[in-house]
Amino acid sequence: MIRKFTTVTATAGALAVAMLSLTAAPAHAEERTCRGTIGAVTGDNLRVPQGATCTLDGTKVKGTVKVESRATLRAIQVRVIGNVQSENARRVVVRGSSVGGSIQHVQGGSATINRNRVTGDVQMFSNDGRITINRNRINGNLQCKSNSPAPTGGGNVVDGNKEDQCKSL
Repeated sequence: MIRKFTTVTATAGALAVAMLSLTAAPAHAEERTCRGTIGAVTGDNLRVPQGATCTLDGTKVKGTVKVESRATLRAIQVRVIGNVQSENARRVVVRGSSVGGSIQHVQGGSATINRNRVTGDVQMFSNDGRITINRNRINGNLQCKSNSPAPTGGGNVVDGNKEDQCKSL
């Protein structure tokens, strides 16, 4: 009788350890690749791959939107919990949207940032296309540097600082 109790206890202990190792695994956010159009759906992180064009229309992104080299993003009435980040992107348009983090467009082409609510910063650095920044509500800073031509626009309400090329916007 003692022998059976010991076997059952050892088996229960091994089962408890196995269950703990299954539940202790970290959860990873999924990344969706966008080519074409995504409508009013909710997802985690979103990536616009090199050379692709992505249109988001009423989409909710619970993470970050990353726009890769020579890619184009058109985000209309979207809600992004994280950032919108682009490096070497051909074009970025964010219009009538809410961004919980920052919008960053670096070493790319043109950008249009119009009528958005941005909790973080709007940063435009070293771009060589036309950049227009109009009527945004920015809780952080509006920072523009080394863009050719300099960004244009106005009517932005900025809680932080308007800096460099964006001082007058």
